[in-house]
Amino acid sequence: MAGRLLSIGECMVELMQADGGLMRKSFAGDTFNTAYYARQYLPADWSVDYLSAVGTDMISDEMLAFMAGHGIGTGHVARIVGRSPGLYMIHLKDGERSFSYWRSVSAAKLLARDGDRLRAAIDASDVIVFSGITLAILPAEDIETLLAELRRGKAAGKRIVFDPNIRPRLWDDAGRMRATITEGARAATLVMPSLDDETTHFGDAGLEETIARYRALGVGEIVVKDGAEGATLVFGEARSHAPSAKVEKIVDTTSAGDSFNGAFLARLATGASPDEAARFAADVAASVIQHHGALVAKDKLPEG
Repeated sequence: MAGRLLSIGECMVELMQADGGLMRKSFAGDTFNTAYYARQYLPADWSVDYLSAVGTDMISDEMLAFMAGHGIGTGHVARIVGRSPGLYMIHLKDGERSFSYWRSVSAAKLLARDGDRLRAAIDASDVIVFSGITLAILPAEDIETLLAELRRGKAAGKRIVFDPNIRPRLWDDAGRMRATITEGARAATLVMPSLDDETTHFGDAGLEETIARYRALGVGEIVVKDGAEGATLVFGEARSHAPSAKVEKIVDTTSAGDSFNGAFLARLATGASPDEAARFAADVAASVIQHHGALVAKDKLPEG
């Protein structure tokens, strides 16, 4: 059955290491990465759109062309004079990544400023994806605008997908971070947290406490990702565990969780059980972390 997936957030200019001390440019960001991998595995009768904001400069033109060239709709991307996309650089050590960011004039910070545009995009979609980073970059009043529209979507029966993706450096206060992440989860029907984030920043004692906390917020579908330990899935009263796929050599863990999310949502949307979708998504994530960069070419990914 045809459908529409909408991902909401910030796409940035990505700089990564290349041979000879050079840097290679691409475009990426957590919710955009999720849209990219969902597009790889959704059938042609599904559309994948991105809702964000960019500037009117040359790099914004390149970013929009990049999105469209990978089959992702840009009709919900606003253009804002005087702003530009943010930029980040990947630093790698033994396959683990850290980042440097430049995003003070990022246009994406204004992605929820136009509530009517936001409402129209959500109303037109079946699956809506957002993250803790989406919330972290927005002004307080725009966070409420976004959450109000997502709550409307949830009440209308849409699948609202939230990855808490907790990044403390983006928040000015840890308490506000936790409170806002909590409200993001309340607006969702499916939450996909990483266990390490939850134990570190919410103080959860372990998996069961994380699951119980999100269920208490009215979340009916939960996928807790735990790296090499796999993922635990709770959908209503059904519970299962999907193991991670074996990886011989980790090259770059950038986008491991995002690729899992995108592949999982694509399979789920097209009729797979949560367990089947998670096992396939684990294979995709395992392929992604064996290559450099956030977005791995389709010919290097498992066949769909």
